[in-house]
Amino acid sequence: MSTDESSTILCLASEYKGIPFIEEAKRLGSSIILLVQEKYANEPWPHDSVDTFFTMPDLYTQPNITYAVSYLARSHKIDRIVALDDFDVATAASLREHMRLAGMNESTARHFRDKLAMRTKAKQAGLTVPEFVGIFNYDDLRDFMGSVSAPWVLKPRFSAGAIGIQKIYDSEALWRTLDRLGDTQSNYVLEQFLSGDVYHVDSLIWKGELQFAIASKYGAPPLTITQGGGTFVTRTLDRSSQESQELLQFNEQILTALGHYNGVAHTEFIRAYEDGRFYFLETAARVAGANVDKMVKAASGIELWAEAARIEVASIRGEDYEVPQYHEGNAGLIICLARQEYPDLSSYQDAEIVWRLNKPYHSGLLVASPSHERVEELLNAYNERFAVDFLHHLPGKEKEGARNTI
Repeated sequence: MSTDESSTILCLASEYKGIPFIEEAKRLGSSIILLVQEKYANEPWPHDSVDTFFTMPDLYTQPNITYAVSYLARSHKIDRIVALDDFDVATAASLREHMRLAGMNESTARHFRDKLAMRTKAKQAGLTVPEFVGIFNYDDLRDFMGSVSAPWVLKPRFSAGAIGIQKIYDSEALWRTLDRLGDTQSNYVLEQFLSGDVYHVDSLIWKGELQFAIASKYGAPPLTITQGGGTFVTRTLDRSSQESQELLQFNEQILTALGHYNGVAHTEFIRAYEDGRFYFLETAARVAGANVDKMVKAASGIELWAEAARIEVASIRGEDYEVPQYHEGNAGLIICLARQEYPDLSSYQDAEIVWRLNKPYHSGLLVASPSHERVEELLNAYNERFAVDFLHHLPGKEKEGARNTI
């Protein structure tokens, strides 16, 4: 284990994100190599905190990425490899295995990227998950459809969030879909559709122990927003509530079962209307997208990206990590695709507004308050106002909207 304070971290970025991680790791004395997908090369990366900057057409095509990073290692001693986007988690794990570096290995990474793997592991641990079946043996599929009532959801095993998920209403529709998928159909999992409210828990983990976790609840489920449009809303839960306590306990059980050792996690659950129980939906070994990290910071003072950097650097140096003191406030986030290129938010002037989204064809606000009820009141009012002032479905924006709201 290296104890050199100038140890080098290679950051993989197939999206423009993770800026606070880069800046904090650099502030702590690490050298930063940033490898970026070409599409995002001209984004305002913090070049003052980056020692070496490279681009590639993509960061997942093998063996290209392994050859490129191995070539890079000839002149740079790399101590750690960090994924800044969900799509980089598996790539980073593969590179660690190839270069024999510390960190999440490929087997564990599949628990945080492969929807079939994470469900299987959670079920083996005795945790509640919706009924599911892998797309392999057709007799197993027939048995599943015979015992689990439609509709079902067909989910890509390796996509992020709700991207690519299809709702299936009968067996004929499933067989037609599988025919179209052909040889790629085994990259999907078929799951029971549950109606319910969807929640997420964002966590920091050190040596297999939870150091910080905060539970939140979405407005409309992310799948609904991705496929049907609308307004993305999430807010932190009242920490004293029973549902918050249940979620935090469930979250700890999930992360322990899946073997997360160091870093961050974003985990989603659904509370089914039918029986009122929480079910595990999916998890990711990354900081949440859609500016959820800003909401967590507004509610607690914890900057997830910066803490992920502190955890990584402490691991490199063989030091201990301790989560900083935080407060227990409340915050909520509302975002939608807007019909205006630059939406005018000037009429929104409540004192609780702490951040405004500045992005073409998007409108968004972040509110924070000591009162959970006040956050709810504001989000409910803004949801109605956004529908009138901004909300519009823009052709060609579906994928971008999905990546930014999950």
